[in-house]
Amino acid sequence: MGVLKSIFTWWDGATIGTALFSRRNGVRVGTDSFGNTYFRAKKGGRRWVMYSGSNDASRIAPEWHSWLHHTIDSLPDEVMPPPREWQKPPIANLTGTDSAYRPAGALERGGRRAAATGDYEAWSPN
Repeated sequence: MGVLKSIFTWWDGATIGTALFSRRNGVRVGTDSFGNTYFRAKKGGRRWVMYSGSNDASRIAPEWHSWLHHTIDSLPDEVMPPPREWQKPPIANLTGTDSAYRPAGALERGGRRAAATGDYEAWSPN
């Protein structure tokens, strides 16, 4: 199933076509903390990423995001300062997972919200 999956699916990693294109037309320039591999075109200024795992743009490290979008020209390892001790490592978008943020009143947390305080007045047309 692994070979067929890599031929036909694009949402859970790179397809065989993308991998062949990257090898033929690109130069591997680095990897990030998530294991994603970054490429630049041999000709022209195109840059792209091959995800390790699901294709989710929130799994791109911030410094590599700036390189992908031509905000910085050099590789992030060369021009970005080291992370500060107070900075947290980036995390992927958790929407749709059990770890997603659910505020008070959300159905997943019982659907109970704070009672109205009385400062709300409903609008009604005349």
